[in-house]
Amino acid sequence: MKGTQAPAAPRFLATSVLFGILVASCSREDAGQEANADAAAPAAPVSMDSILISNAHLLDGSGTDIAAGYLLVRDGIIEQISATPIEAEGAYVIDAAGKTLMPGFIDAHRHIIQGPPAEWLANTAAGNMQAFLEAGFTTVFSAGDSQNEILELRRKTAAGEITGPRILAAGRAPLAISTPPAGSDDPARTDVSRPPLRPTAAANAVPDAATVQRIQEIADAGFDAVKTVIVATPDGPEIRTLGQAAQEAKLRGLPTVTHAVTVQDTLAAVAAGGVATLVHTPHIGQLTLEEAELIAASAIPMTSTLGIFVPFFDDNNQPVFRDALPFPWDTIASAGQGPVNARLLWEAGVVYGYGTDTRFDPALTLKHELKSLHLVFSERDIVKIMGENAAINIRMQDKIGALKPGMYADLVLLDGNPLVQLYDLLKVAVVMKDGRIVVDKR
Repeated sequence: MKGTQAPAAPRFLATSVLFGILVASCSREDAGQEANADAAAPAAPVSMDSILISNAHLLDGSGTDIAAGYLLVRDGIIEQISATPIEAEGAYVIDAAGKTLMPGFIDAHRHIIQGPPAEWLANTAAGNMQAFLEAGFTTVFSAGDSQNEILELRRKTAAGEITGPRILAAGRAPLAISTPPAGSDDPARTDVSRPPLRPTAAANAVPDAATVQRIQEIADAGFDAVKTVIVATPDGPEIRTLGQAAQEAKLRGLPTVTHAVTVQDTLAAVAAGGVATLVHTPHIGQLTLEEAELIAASAIPMTSTLGIFVPFFDDNNQPVFRDALPFPWDTIASAGQGPVNARLLWEAGVVYGYGTDTRFDPALTLKHELKSLHLVFSERDIVKIMGENAAINIRMQDKIGALKPGMYADLVLLDGNPLVQLYDLLKVAVVMKDGRIVVDKR
C-alpha cells in the first residue's frame, strides 16, 4: 500500500508526512495491561482537504462489499464511492493495494476511566485515547464514567486537545433505592440480577420528583444519554420508574439506554416503554422464541457485551474475570447463554451492535469480543454488527458506521480481509477520523 501526492497540489506536501505508533501486541492475554501512558506523545494528525483511497476492498458496514473500489474524502466527509477509478485532481492518494477499507470501529458500550478519575484524566487519558485509535475505534460510547472527567474528556477530544475517538457519554439515573452487595468493586462479579443475590421483595421507589430532577441534572450537565439499570423486583417500582425516566429524557432530547442482563429484566425494560437501547445481551436465563420475537417487536437495538463472562487469561495462563481477579465460576453459564440468546434475538430481527462493557486495552477487548461473537455469528454478520448496527445502537447511523456519500470520513484500512479471516480486524494499518489520518502503520 502506498500513499502518494497528486502532482497538481504541492500545497499538501508539507503535511504528507504520516506517523506510525507501535501498540502492544493484540495477541497478548494480559487482562490487566493497558496502553503505556508514559510513552512519547504521538505526532499531530495529518489533515488534508481531499484524500482518495484507491484499489481497496470496500466493506460498506452493512455486510456488502466492492472487491476493488475507490473512495474520495473531501473536507472530512465521504464524497464519492465507486467500483471504477475516481478522478480527483490534487487529492492525496492512498493506494490500498487490495487491502480492506471499512467504517471506523464503534464501541457502543464502554467504560473508559480507570482508577482515580482526575489522576487518570491528567496522566493517562491521552495514551488510552491513542490506544483506541490504534485499534481502529473512532467512536466510543461511555455507558457510565465519572461525570466531570468523562465530560471533560469528551470536550478535549472534540477540541483536538487530545487525539482520540469521538466520545459520547451517559449520565446515570436510578430506578429504585437499593444497597449494592459488598465484596467486589466489579458489579458484574456480585450481580444482584443473578440468583441467589436477586431480591425477593419489592425495592423502595425513587420519588417521581427525584426522577424528574435527576433527568434534568443529566440534561443540564450536557450528557448524550441517560443510563439506567433495571432489576425488576416483585411488585417493585422499576418498570414504572423506567417508563417515567425514559419519557422525561425524551422530553429533553435524550435517549435512554438500559442495562438488563436477565431475560426477566430485558422483558421488563421492553414493557416500560421508551427505552432507546438495551445495553447488554440477556445472559442469565434462556430466551424462548416467543420472548425473542417480543423483544424484536419493540424495535429496541441491543449491544453485544458477550465477552464479559468468557475468561481472559493472564501471563501465567490463569483464567481471570474482567477485573483481572480469579474468574468466578458461578457465572460461567453466561459465557454460553449469552451467545445462544444473541443468535435467537438476531434471528428474530433485533438490531444487534458491538459493545464490550470493559476497561481493558481496546485491541485486546476487540479480540476477546470477537471470540465470543464468532460462536454464533458469521464473519459477514460481525462486520455488520461492528458497522451500521453499532451506529444504530448509539443513534448515529446517519453519520457513521457505513461507507456512504455524506457520512463522516471515519475509516479503517486493514491489512487483510475479515470476511475470510475474522481476526484480520485486528490488523489495522490506517485509521482516519473526520477525514484526518490519525494512525498510519505503513
